Amino acid sequence: MTLAPEAVVPLLRGRFGRPYLYEERCESTQLLLAADAPEGAVAVCDFQSAGRGRLGRRWEAPRGTALQLSVLLRPPADRRPAELTLVAALALAETLEEVAQVPAAIKWPNDVLVGERKVAGILGETRGEAVVLGVGLNVEQTEEELPPRTRQPPTSLRVATGHSFDRAALLASLLDRLEPRYDAWVDDGLAALRDELDARDFLRGRIVRVGELRGRAVEIGADGNLVLESGGERHAVVGGEVTYEA
Repeated sequence: MTLAPEAVVPLLRGRFGRPYLYEERCESTQLLLAADAPEGAVAVCDFQSAGRGRLGRRWEAPRGTALQLSVLLRPPADRRPAELTLVAALALAETLEEVAQVPAAIKWPNDVLVGERKVAGILGETRGEAVVLGVGLNVEQTEEELPPRTRQPPTSLRVATGHSFDRAALLASLLDRLEPRYDAWVDDGLAALRDELDARDFLRGRIVRVGELRGRAVEIGADGNLVLESGGERHAVVGGEVTYEA
């Protein structure tokens, strides 16, 4: 199940993934895309020696078991780049529902969960006027190959379903989903994706804590912030470490 160009490029149906850059091993796919790369350029590798997630955390997976990719986008100036992690999370959740036939949830701001366990994370980094979105999806790891200690218990598609998946087909399906979701966001912002995000909002209705603020998660706002209700007031959370009560 290689991710080499000859396996992936024939499966691509849109403009995302053109050009398609592949390395068997790299430090991070985030570093493979130049700032002047065309929108939709994708970088993929089979093993990252220094993969990273949000808040500087490491993202590690045995060779050939995960999808590890980055996509370069050029959002218009009137859109908030931070919202793109939610756009990508939605596209990925829909891909898992379609290809793996599993319900997927979005844990604000950048995680995708299956069965309340983290199956994927998304990292957005600005590069001048561009944004590089990094996606890490656990696909073929066994229970023993998953990270032993994380805040959100991890899983893989193999663990969650008992089945193996073709990573090339998963990647092509993800890019096929991401492109129209991105285009809709460019035209109308998160309002264009509101119903789909609400339906998969894992934190909605849960008691959560972000820093010193504790309250009930109400929704993901139109600006991509997490809205909490605490002490009879609503608070917009821009970022931070989010924990929740079971």
